[in-house]
Amino acid sequence: MSNALRELEIWNDALTALQLLQIDPHGFGGVWLRAPFGPVRDQWLRQLASTKMNTIKLPGSVDLERLLGGIDLSLTLQTGQLHLQSGLLAQAHQGLVCISMAERFPASLMAPLTQAMDTQCLPPLRMSDSAQAAVQTTFGVLALDESVGDDLPISPALQERLGLWLNLQELPPSAVSDLAFALQNKDSDEGAVNAVLSAQSLAEMRPLLQRMQFNDEQATAICATAMGLGIDSLRVPSLALRVACVHAALHLRSEVVQADLAFATRAVLAPRATQWPTPPDNASDPTQPTPQEPEAASETQAQQPPPQDHAPPPTDSSEPPSSDESEQDSAEVNGPSPHDLKELLIAAALASLPADILERLMTKTGSNTGQSSGRSGTVRSGMQRGRPLPPRPGRPGGLARLHVLATLRAAAPKQRLRSGTQTARVAIRSEDFHVHRYQQNSATCLILALDASGSAALQRLAEAKGAVELLLQQSYARRDSVCIVAFRGAQAQLLLPMTRSLVRAKRAMTGLPGGGGTPLALALKMACEQAQQLHRQGVTPLLVVLSDGRANISLAGVGGREQAQADAVQWAAQWRLTGHRSMWIDTSVKPDAQVQNMASTMGGHYLPMPQVQAHRMASAMDHLRRL
Repeated sequence: MSNALRELEIWNDALTALQLLQIDPHGFGGVWLRAPFGPVRDQWLRQLASTKMNTIKLPGSVDLERLLGGIDLSLTLQTGQLHLQSGLLAQAHQGLVCISMAERFPASLMAPLTQAMDTQCLPPLRMSDSAQAAVQTTFGVLALDESVGDDLPISPALQERLGLWLNLQELPPSAVSDLAFALQNKDSDEGAVNAVLSAQSLAEMRPLLQRMQFNDEQATAICATAMGLGIDSLRVPSLALRVACVHAALHLRSEVVQADLAFATRAVLAPRATQWPTPPDNASDPTQPTPQEPEAASETQAQQPPPQDHAPPPTDSSEPPSSDESEQDSAEVNGPSPHDLKELLIAAALASLPADILERLMTKTGSNTGQSSGRSGTVRSGMQRGRPLPPRPGRPGGLARLHVLATLRAAAPKQRLRSGTQTARVAIRSEDFHVHRYQQNSATCLILALDASGSAALQRLAEAKGAVELLLQQSYARRDSVCIVAFRGAQAQLLLPMTRSLVRAKRAMTGLPGGGGTPLALALKMACEQAQQLHRQGVTPLLVVLSDGRANISLAGVGGREQAQADAVQWAAQWRLTGHRSMWIDTSVKPDAQVQNMASTMGGHYLPMPQVQAHRMASAMDHLRRL
């Protein structure tokens, strides 16, 4: 598929998602829109505003009381009496909640948001003596994700609940301007794409959606496709079927057809793929003939009598067809079989997968024991700087600073009880004090264990040098660093301590000799020691091993492949206990099962790379930071 057709398909899917939101804003959860701030996203949001939908903007600085409802602080302080206000989620009933910079939305507010999406209600406000019922609200979520490069995406809990995933990051503004649609009626120009549905069209589509149903074969095909793509969530197939129903109502159909399932697969299932689907095995297909079948068929034909010259007498047209013929005709009318439908949906998903999906799937996040560390480092709470977190009760002093608004909110409901004990306008006690909190991310250091042994060491060193230079150029803004451990002969040496200096890295790798044995256990031991030192300094370590895994030098520095391999496995398991991420880049001619087991023992990722390339290795290391 050419770039122009690919861009056209992406933009058409974005417009279709806008139409589906108008029909059913909350049925399939909402839309995850990944696009930077620019003309592409602005044009899509401009058309959303033209739909006149009830859209409530949710800033990242919102607090819990403003989200769910609570005290109207300004009116309470002005009148001296308790006044409540409805939350933003209650105001978004039958509409949309638009979250700007959703990747930075506080985790403390993500739980009540997703709970409201699941239960379709808000907890009652218990600020007064009278009992209040839960507030009913149904809304969809539009998550505007501006994350690029090393930025974290939105919360996984919100990702799972949003049906449509749109990625407009690689869509150039020129393509959107060429395909820009005018806000006009469909009658004025049949060729123009009108994403804004009229009230009359919505009145026709929504009753169709209420009566829309899918059959068991379609549900089975969607579930099988989700399993083939490695999607383990039970919520995702339900969202895909709901999107298919809304898509059918958009085209004024009374039942779900293959085109609706193909769109749901492309927009819901394909972006969530975590594995490459297994191709169908033609050898096990009963419909495919075996090599012995043609001979048997020829013998059977030879034994059969020759065909008769005269045709059989015509049957009476009034005779009803047999039950077998009726079932065959009904099967042809109903459409493809579940097996064929599954293959069609998998083909639709494969056509929409990005080109670099194999690289990303080979370095996908795996199970890891202990704490999780990644590109942003370990998350720590502090009182001085970082990303603001919701305040907590506490006494100000030292490094803790008083949060004035949270303190006033805590004191406002108790003013009636304190009115007789204090003449001040607002009575504040020590139990009302709240303090600021901030979230800090530690820096990341990539430990590169470089195999300098063997005849191919010179080429590996040259490509590894180029990869380190690329990483240091990219990590300058993140303030990340690199540490290199080289091993050859009977020893492993710290070639480059933790540094961000590109000049120092070039100088250290220039005079490194190659050849000799492979003391893999010594290298893993030194990597664990460096990781402990970095962790004590508040730096999150990541380990990348560049080797073919053929250890032949033990920890004692003597030869012996069996003992050397056992020592390497022992220190690989020791790295797994640290809980930090790791990756093994296998430089063997063919993928080696022994190296795969070693990477699994480390709790890391495995990436075969027979021909070491600087750009590919730097891309794999940078992707490890993003996990």
